[in-house]
Amino acid sequence: MMDNVKSIVEVAKKIIELFPRYHSNNDPFKVLIATVLSQRTRDENTEKAAKNLFSKYKSPWELSKVNPEDIHVFIKPAGMYKQKAKRIVEISRILVEKYNGNVPNDLSELLKLPGVGRKTANIVLSVGYNIPALAVDTHVHRISNRLGWISTRTPEKTEEELTKILPKELWGPINGSMVEFGKKICKPINPQCQKCPFSNYCKYFNSKST
Repeated sequence: MMDNVKSIVEVAKKIIELFPRYHSNNDPFKVLIATVLSQRTRDENTEKAAKNLFSKYKSPWELSKVNPEDIHVFIKPAGMYKQKAKRIVEISRILVEKYNGNVPNDLSELLKLPGVGRKTANIVLSVGYNIPALAVDTHVHRISNRLGWISTRTPEKTEEELTKILPKELWGPINGSMVEFGKKICKPINPQCQKCPFSNYCKYFNSKST
């Protein structure tokens, strides 16, 4: 089990090293829209929908002028396309009307946008603006609790506790790396503990072994 901050930080660095995740685009607007598309869907579906959408519409100015129905065909792979289309157009209109077409680089302002929660906002800050921000999704929440880094019940509390433990330079990378780690090894159901390089440090694994 992990019982000190130094050990946690070392394992976090190793997760980032072994399970790197690269972002193909760091344009704040495209990061924002892609993250909205990613809600409750698989990465490959998000990528397909985002590629379709951005092949036709490049900016909030363009998307602010369309009817949501106009983009259904592009984002359908992401699922929940009617709801997401409405949000994307609404977000684009707000960006044009209130922010001169720019995505705000402030957490409180991002959270005012429809459909944007802390995870999405923090991804925009980290990936789009290179501002230290820790996005907590289901993978980060599950894995950090399984490893025994923290003991929390909500993603919001997980974010709060992890930012106390991890240095700022790890906040951005740890999200993408834990997503990869969570998909390949530390799965929600039937985690591949025998293949995991961190079993010796894992509270969940050690509790099963005793």
